[in-house]
Amino acid sequence: MRFSQKRLIARYGPIGVVAARYLEAGLSVRVNHPTRYGPIHVLAWGHGQRRAVEVYNSSRPPSREVVENIAAKARLVNAKPVLVLYGSTPRPVGDALEAANSLGVALKRIRPSRIPQEVFPRK
Repeated sequence: MRFSQKRLIARYGPIGVVAARYLEAGLSVRVNHPTRYGPIHVLAWGHGQRRAVEVYNSSRPPSREVVENIAAKARLVNAKPVLVLYGSTPRPVGDALEAANSLGVALKRIRPSRIPQEVFPRK
């Protein structure tokens, strides 16, 4: 599993870090799964669940369009939408937060400093 995690992180960066965490939880993952609304960053399934994960890595809070976009992508693949705030990205505010609550989008935060150091590839 560590080999797969290192390969995901080296190839996909922040998206690979998130995919590696779901892989470590025992789920099967697919990175950049294509849909008509654009790719789903991480599609994770197993243990009776299916998650469509979008990784948001910006210094601005996510907008309502980002939340609605991941909800629409998740509906296409019949999965639960998850918006991962990577690093120190601020939480959504205002109507983006209301949209997340009404559409059932789960908000998760992953900080790169919490990833075990042996997972990151050596330079």
